[in-house]
Amino acid sequence: MLLSLIQAEHLFEDDTHQVAHKRQRVFFVPEEQPTSDMGVSSLFGLEGVALSLEIRLLFSLVLAGVASGLVVLVRRLRRRLAKTYIPIVVDLATSVIVVGIVVGTTLVLADLWGHTETLRDQIGFLSLDKHASEVIISLVVLIAVQVFAGVVARLLDSLVTEQEVLNHHQREVTLRISQVILWGTAALLILGIWNIDLTGLLVGAGFLGIVVGMAARKTLGSLLGGVVLMLSRPFEVGDWVVIDEKTGIVSDITLMSTRIQGFDGEYIVVPNDVVTNKTITNRSRQGRLRVAVEVGVDYSTDTDRAREVITEAVDSIQTDNEFVRASPPPNVVVRTFGDSAIIFEAAVWINEPTTRRVMHTEDRLVSAINTACRDNDIKIPYPQRELTGREPHDGVVRDNPTEK
Repeated sequence: MLLSLIQAEHLFEDDTHQVAHKRQRVFFVPEEQPTSDMGVSSLFGLEGVALSLEIRLLFSLVLAGVASGLVVLVRRLRRRLAKTYIPIVVDLATSVIVVGIVVGTTLVLADLWGHTETLRDQIGFLSLDKHASEVIISLVVLIAVQVFAGVVARLLDSLVTEQEVLNHHQREVTLRISQVILWGTAALLILGIWNIDLTGLLVGAGFLGIVVGMAARKTLGSLLGGVVLMLSRPFEVGDWVVIDEKTGIVSDITLMSTRIQGFDGEYIVVPNDVVTNKTITNRSRQGRLRVAVEVGVDYSTDTDRAREVITEAVDSIQTDNEFVRASPPPNVVVRTFGDSAIIFEAAVWINEPTTRRVMHTEDRLVSAINTACRDNDIKIPYPQRELTGREPHDGVVRDNPTEK
């Protein structure tokens, strides 16, 4: 009994000492310091740094420029690496890098401007325990769209260069339309993944579409005109065309406009809605062009002899001009009665017509015909007019023709 009391007393003393020790430990625990906002919401420690507005703007511009340069560099490397390695693997790797650059830049800018908490509240990016699946699926969608866009671009390049099914204009238009469809679909998928209600967005987009359609009729007309040009293909880059009295070589075709290089060095931009509403003359579409000049001979000249001389002159320029076609053969015909001469037309066909070739051919035709007529005593007359004067005589006006 005594032993039991002694053990109980010792246990009571031990419990008392433990409680006192715990109280002492609690007593000496320092007060918790208030947690800084930077420790909660800042990712890179930039939000708590005192920076002026100018420094933040400058840093943001530099960061955006560096990120853009890296994206361009990655895309150029992708084109080179795709020739050596498996293209889809290269697309996948570069897409991951591009997405990482964009996401990293966005986070740094949000941290710099103190919006990390807002970004976290909006998309839950930092709460991976709640939204890990949404984040991963969204990244997978972005990477998949980037890879598929690269596949579409390579397929279109193959259709242009190897199979020659499409021209460069059709390739550009098709690529842009496919990119809009792909990224639009990706945006809708991501919004659905994050359970964002699209009802208000679609209603607002409908009203916005009506307003934009009314305010930008010409722009939308040019855009639709670019699609029409892609489907109808009235001309291609490098063709010699006449559009709305503007003549030149087509240098570029975009969704909005057609660019023409004039023969005098001018640079002409024609909106596609104007192109589709005007008459288009393509002088080089068939790969050949008829070049004709006119010459008048005196009325006293034998037309058969004149035709023979002019034909020989036209035939002679084929040896000097390799681009003059032998078929169809040169042609010389009597066109009409002129004021002071019988008008002949001499015509030849040339290959791959350009302005330089047309002007050179016309020069050779005129020179050869003039030399042949002079050597064969065929007169090319000057313009002549017959003047008639009228004088009243006994109340009657009589004609008094005089030739000058």
